[in-house]
Amino acid sequence: MADVAVAGGGVGGMAAALRLAAAGHDVVLFERNQALGGKLATRTLDGFTFDTGPSLLTLPEVFDDLLAVAGTSLAEVADPVRLDPICRYHWPDGSGFDHRAEAHAAHAEVDRFSTGQGAALAGYLDHGRRVWDVSRRTFFAGPMESPVDLVRRMRSPGDLWAIDPLRTLDARARSHFDDPRLVQWAGRYATYSGSSPYAAPATLACIPWIEQSSGAWYLRGGLARLAQILTTVLDGAGVEVRTGVEVDAIRADTTSVRGVRLAGGETVDAEVVVANVDATHLYADLLPDRRALRRVLRAPVSSSGFALLAAVEGRTEGLAHHNIAFSGDEAGEFAAIFDHGQAPDDPTLYVCASVVTDPTQAPEGCENWNVLVNVPPASAVDWDAEAEPYRDHLLEVLAGHGWDLAGRLRWVETITPADIAERYRSWQGAIYGTSSNGRRAAFLRPANRGPRRGLYLVGGSSHPGGGLPLVAMSGAIVAAMVAADRGRHRPD
Repeated sequence: MADVAVAGGGVGGMAAALRLAAAGHDVVLFERNQALGGKLATRTLDGFTFDTGPSLLTLPEVFDDLLAVAGTSLAEVADPVRLDPICRYHWPDGSGFDHRAEAHAAHAEVDRFSTGQGAALAGYLDHGRRVWDVSRRTFFAGPMESPVDLVRRMRSPGDLWAIDPLRTLDARARSHFDDPRLVQWAGRYATYSGSSPYAAPATLACIPWIEQSSGAWYLRGGLARLAQILTTVLDGAGVEVRTGVEVDAIRADTTSVRGVRLAGGETVDAEVVVANVDATHLYADLLPDRRALRRVLRAPVSSSGFALLAAVEGRTEGLAHHNIAFSGDEAGEFAAIFDHGQAPDDPTLYVCASVVTDPTQAPEGCENWNVLVNVPPASAVDWDAEAEPYRDHLLEVLAGHGWDLAGRLRWVETITPADIAERYRSWQGAIYGTSSNGRRAAFLRPANRGPRRGLYLVGGSSHPGGGLPLVAMSGAIVAAMVAADRGRHRPD
């Protein structure tokens, strides 16, 4: 019997397991795939390596705090590189700018791009700082089982005003920038939570401030190295890790969990079960609960992604590590994704070429292009039929932005929303679980506490949401909840 069984070895599950083991619990972690990390994965072929999940690390201090539990830090176990520029942006009219890592350089670069807008950027980032200061000590400071939890952590009514939840991100951007290109730039950060800038709250304006202040980071060898590092640390902490083993049920009575059942019939007793799985899969399959499932399905699902992994010969002038080529029709792009359930004809393209920073990621003289666009969830499109045509369309769109890869491609692979759904049991292939679309979206996201005593949720589909630092935060929140609950229920 274990004290704690963790179902799922994504970053949230690993973070919770490490903290609980450090607190003295006997922890066993089960992962259906052969390696830990969840979406923090990699693809290597013919000397080309691609991060197929997260490709950017922000808030590294979250992982320093996590690794400190094991007596180490990112700098000690990895080779983190702060990127400058953070990203290179392009528009269809040929204009563009580099988002520089140092604040004054960023302001100057935007002023060069659009006269007078450097000061607007400074004001926008300062607003984002205020949003983050309040959000960090309220929304991210613990579980969010109702809006009351948020209100309790606020120091004054001014805190609610500061996080700007009633306006959309697009409206906030328009109040700062006169140049519509910069409004589009600011709106792009809604996609960090699989959302639309026309529906997501202006609270998300804190994200560019986070990138500017804490940095945009890369780990040499690829972001998936973080999963390898955490796997090693878990072993050192005494966590029993079982990969290639699927949890097919959470055992429970009417009040409490009793452990898990594995595919094949083996049962493992545990007083605490941490579910690092999509909440829809949890309540539909592992612990069927119609009421909880209905609540999960009320939450707005995030967008998914369609990716090209392209092995490219030759080097491309002006290519940065991270690049964005914006759509010429932003409103149409988001309407296609969220209103019409269609893959956009004129999508914003994200191109990651980590070889720019790390030559080990591709053969000499070649580049590893990971091209990602936002698309609707899996069921909206027949990807068996549409993957190849959409791949070819995206190559044409790339060429239209000046990135013609014709004659340079060794091979191209695709990752569709259907692939994401199958690989990670992610509902509809949603990358971030639930989106931030709507004022109530944050409170519709599944809570960290499940409907049975001893059941807790971590990962992108539960509070505080998707993305590397947030799922690590969910592990910290759950570990603290377990400690508090065990103390509350300990016999006198």
